[in-house]
Amino acid sequence: MIRFILLQNRQGKTRLAKYYVALEDSEKHKVEYEVHRLVVNRDPKFTNFVEFRTHKVIYRRYAGLFFSICVDITDNELAYLECIHLFVEILDHFFSNVCELDLVFNFHKVYLILDEFILAGELQETSKRLLDFSFQNPDFTSTPADRRPSVRAVRF
Repeated sequence: MIRFILLQNRQGKTRLAKYYVALEDSEKHKVEYEVHRLVVNRDPKFTNFVEFRTHKVIYRRYAGLFFSICVDITDNELAYLECIHLFVEILDHFFSNVCELDLVFNFHKVYLILDEFILAGELQETSKRLLDFSFQNPDFTSTPADRRPSVRAVRF
């Protein structure tokens, strides 16, 4: 099971955080700091799997961002490494060459994308083709303000 997903830049700023277990805010900040310290100082020659407390952190660096997933110790590391890659491919397709600012200013869409293939801490969909199909839905790309019905004055 996925415990949390973090997207952090090299300076340690968290650009996206999704927790699938309940943690207090102080504990979340502590976890984010510790995970960043773990992955940013790690030699690129080493594997992308790190033991973290009683779990495992699987991470991957794309440009200036670290994509980190914390999972149970018995889970398959390679499956989650591919999950990270799938997430990046979908973001790249959706935002057409995604960058850090896309994640900052369109965070609501990034959370929607994440929720399309990870549900309650479990990987639900691994087919990029099926996920791309769901993103072509006009309701997915519009914002809640765009979907509001127009209001007209009605005379009686």
